[in-house]
Amino acid sequence: MSETPASSDQIRYGFIGVGMMGQEHIRNVQALPGATVVAIADPDATSLGAAKELAGETVSSYLSVAEMLAQESLDAVVISSPNFTHRSVLEPLWQTSLHLLIEKPLCTTVEDCLHVQAAADSHDGIVWVGLEYRYMPPVQRFLQELGLSKAGTQPAAKSATGQVRMLSIREHRFPFLEKVGHWNRFSVNTGGTLVEKCCHFFDLMRVAIPSRPVRVMASGAQDVNHLDERYPEGTPDILDNAFVIVEFENGARASLDLSMFAEGSAFEQELVAVGDLGKVEVKIPGFMELARGRQAELIVGSRSTGWPVTSEQIGAEESVRYLGAHHGASYLEHVDFCSAIRNGTAPLVTVTDGLWSVAMGAAAQTSLAEGRAVTLAEMGLS
Repeated sequence: MSETPASSDQIRYGFIGVGMMGQEHIRNVQALPGATVVAIADPDATSLGAAKELAGETVSSYLSVAEMLAQESLDAVVISSPNFTHRSVLEPLWQTSLHLLIEKPLCTTVEDCLHVQAAADSHDGIVWVGLEYRYMPPVQRFLQELGLSKAGTQPAAKSATGQVRMLSIREHRFPFLEKVGHWNRFSVNTGGTLVEKCCHFFDLMRVAIPSRPVRVMASGAQDVNHLDERYPEGTPDILDNAFVIVEFENGARASLDLSMFAEGSAFEQELVAVGDLGKVEVKIPGFMELARGRQAELIVGSRSTGWPVTSEQIGAEESVRYLGAHHGASYLEHVDFCSAIRNGTAPLVTVTDGLWSVAMGAAAQTSLAEGRAVTLAEMGLS
């Protein structure tokens, strides 16, 4: 694993793909102590120009990834190009020892994820997957009440729920935003809504339930959003609502309730865990409600404390220098990414995590299309 050169006390970042999410990462790195944006690359001149204006005149810009890698001395690269490009964009990076942060979803298919996993296994640098919802402070508090650390990797304390038997996740939010070339309007580019959007939630299921997911059932449709849009490729085909049930090897079950036409929600995400000792729930406002002053709310009731139901408001994390759209989650993710680079430690959010989150979403998409339960074994995982 390569180390940050001794001649620099700054972790030097390059960016591949500087549309909406790439620019969000740039803002986070600009706010991060001990890190600097050095170079950006994107074949779209409009995105490149906007990112150049954001990043500043001292930042080099390239239309070609190969040219950026040849010309620049970097420590880390963020890959935030469209989902379907990740496998090909990563190919030249495997020939380097750069540390890589790959935006979610890892890829759009399980096959491509497995290819990336094999390449990452022999890569000299850290390979980290951007499943940043783990890092949202309200989610961190939720996980702590389940006895888990902020990233779900180590026991943190006694669990208020005991063994989690049921986990439900609700996201009621606004439709997909417009992206360069409307690539996110078509499932062939995104992997489908249950991969593109919901890989975050399938990842959280695996964090909160320490067991292997084995079977997925889904029902959903495209009922409201984008139906009147027309592009050269045709009419958008992305789901805008769904219910998904995931069964785990230890007998626990998790559900997802998704609506992409629920702009009027006070809370964008709601997570509820119920176990043999109690119940924990957290309600998380979206960025518009957050800007209006609404805070997240954590509610806990546990047999272990005699059943008093407590409620706690969760505000912004004081250490976060850039909140962004997810309560500072991306910022906190970069803090840990940089810490792993400096200390030569393993990534906290791995390629394997990215693979499983995509496989669960792909299984849900298959279940919905074929009207049946789908096992993870069918998706090539066991």
